[in-house]
Amino acid sequence: MDSLLVGIATALVSAFSWAMSTILIRVGLHNKSPISANIFRLYVVSIIYAFVFAFSGSFTIIRSLPLSIILVAFASAQFGFVIGDYFYFSALKRMGVSRTVPVTSTYPLWAILWAVIFLGRKVNPRVLVGAILVVMAIVIVKRAEDKENSDPMGFIFALMAPLSWSVAIVSMDWLTGRIDVLTLAGLRMMLAAIGVSVFLPRYGGELRKTSRMEALVLTGAAVFGLLIGQYTFVYSVEMVGSQIAAPVSAINPIISSVFAVFLLREPPNRRIFEGLALAVLGVVLISTA
Repeated sequence: MDSLLVGIATALVSAFSWAMSTILIRVGLHNKSPISANIFRLYVVSIIYAFVFAFSGSFTIIRSLPLSIILVAFASAQFGFVIGDYFYFSALKRMGVSRTVPVTSTYPLWAILWAVIFLGRKVNPRVLVGAILVVMAIVIVKRAEDKENSDPMGFIFALMAPLSWSVAIVSMDWLTGRIDVLTLAGLRMMLAAIGVSVFLPRYGGELRKTSRMEALVLTGAAVFGLLIGQYTFVYSVEMVGSQIAAPVSAINPIISSVFAVFLLREPPNRRIFEGLALAVLGVVLISTA
C-alpha cells in the first residue's frame, strides 16, 4: 500500500483513539485533579511498554542511543505529556469536551509553524488561509465562552495545550529518523512518567484514594490515548511527516464533540460547532498545502 495512504490511515486511527481517550478522561476527572490523573495514566502505559520492551529488545536500543537523542526525547515527552496535557486536562475540567477540543485542535498550525522555523519546511498560500481559519475558530469559541460566562482561565489552558503539544510533535518528527517507531513511542512515555513524578509527593495521597472504577476508566484512557493513539501517531509521522500527520489527526475534535453530546449529554452550542468546522477546514487546507 502507498506510504501516504498508510500514514493517513494510521493518523485516523490515532484520531479515533484520542477521541475515546478524551471522553474517558472527562469521566475520570470528576473526583481527580488533572495532575493525579496524568500521573496514573503515564505510569500505567509505562508499565505496559516496559513489558513490551522486555520482549522486543528495545531496552538494548535505548542504552546505545547518544545522550543528545535522549535529551531531545525527554524534552518532547515533557512538552507533550506533562506540560501540554496538564493544560488540556485543566481545560477539560473547566469547560467540558465540546468547548475545549475546538481550541486544542489548533496544534497542527503551531506544529507547522515550528517546522518552518526549525526544520526548514516551505509555506504556501494554503497554509496562510488555513492559519486564518484556525484563528477565526478560536475567536468564535472564545465569544461563545464569554456569552456563557465561563471561566476565562479554562480558555487560556485550552490555548496553551496545543502550543506545548506542537513543540513535542516537531521534536518527535526530528527523532523519527533516528529511532524506530516502537522504541520512540515507548521511550517518550517512560520519560514523561519520570518527568511527571516531580508531582508525586504532592498528589500521592490522592492517587492512593483512586477507586476501582476510576482506575479502570483512567487505564482505558491510557490505553486509547497513550498506547494506541500515540504509537499510531508516531508511526504516521515517520511515514508522512508531522506536516501531514498532525492535521489529519486533528479530526479527533469532531469525534470527541459527537461523543460528548451523545454520551456525556453536554449541551451543544451553535458557535462551538461553527468554530469546530472552521478549525477542521483550516487544518485540512494546511495538510494539503
